[in-house]
Amino acid sequence: MKRTLPKLVIRWYLQNKRDLPWRENKEPYRVWLSEMMLQQTRVQAVIPYYKRFLAELPTIGALAAANEEQLYKLWQGLGYYSRARNLQKAARVIMTEYDGVFPNAYEQILKLPGVGPYTAGAIASICFDAPVPAVDGNVLRVTARIEGLAVDISQPAVKKEIREALLQIYPKSGSGDFTQGLMELGATVCVPGGKPKCGECPVKSICKAFQNGATGEIPLKKPAKTRTHESITVFVLVCNEKFAIRKREEKGLLAGLWEFPNNVGILTSEQAISLASSWDVKPEKIAKKADKKHVFTHIEWHMRFYRIPCGEQSARFIWVDEDALRDTYAIPTAFQMPDFLCDFRKIPHSQTLLFL
Repeated sequence: MKRTLPKLVIRWYLQNKRDLPWRENKEPYRVWLSEMMLQQTRVQAVIPYYKRFLAELPTIGALAAANEEQLYKLWQGLGYYSRARNLQKAARVIMTEYDGVFPNAYEQILKLPGVGPYTAGAIASICFDAPVPAVDGNVLRVTARIEGLAVDISQPAVKKEIREALLQIYPKSGSGDFTQGLMELGATVCVPGGKPKCGECPVKSICKAFQNGATGEIPLKKPAKTRTHESITVFVLVCNEKFAIRKREEKGLLAGLWEFPNNVGILTSEQAISLASSWDVKPEKIAKKADKKHVFTHIEWHMRFYRIPCGEQSARFIWVDEDALRDTYAIPTAFQMPDFLCDFRKIPHSQTLLFL
């Protein structure tokens, strides 16, 4: 990898970088939070969540002390809730093992819960100017094209090779700008899923894929994974203007979050009333019905929602009003149906379709 790459990228980055809230300063908590939120989620979708999260939990200590409901509510709509759980676990480690001060060494950062080589590299280089790469999908795509590598960049051996090559040329100063410059180049110029804007690229003079007319073939495109399909019937049980919710199991998809009662398979109206009767809620006739599809990364849910007025609040559920649903309980996007559940139109929701 050419040693002129850092100089070209840094100069371009300083002149062209986007104005993003996590770039206002290099405080490690802010950078760490942004990197965790940006995993599998678009920049524009993250910005309002990022600002709201920092407003309520402005420090590592505040994050460590937050209760679970507050944490999940702040994360609601971003998906991949394990990221939020790991953030808090790591915050508590920082409070107990580092006296509340974010560690500044790559090896220490890497040991924090939920932090992998990419995130550790990003924090170490951006916040502490350590000459350590942060190799994500954008960086892999950019460097594969620069080097003319017609390979599957998702392979661990390829990631390792590119990381080691970058290590050899990382600048001793300006490491953070180089890291962010490579990311920015991949996000705005050498873009994923589209034609790269080679005319705007600051490194086209050293890019082998550009010189060989191979940007469309590099990196290799791997076949899309087939999603499994599942059918689910969701019960919106309403009694005295309160709604029945329950907590999901602590393991698996959407672990530990709140949901409306549901059952595997699509039930008919008669079957739905019969099942609801077994829950001791004294269901009346179905008031509304709607179907919805929700796409996770590897699973696609086909959902039928029944809104059913009830005569009794069974003790098997928690019964909450609309304000509590909006302000207190984290209901995953999969279980939100704003056009159907007209009472919940004030509940923030995201159109992002990648959730775990």
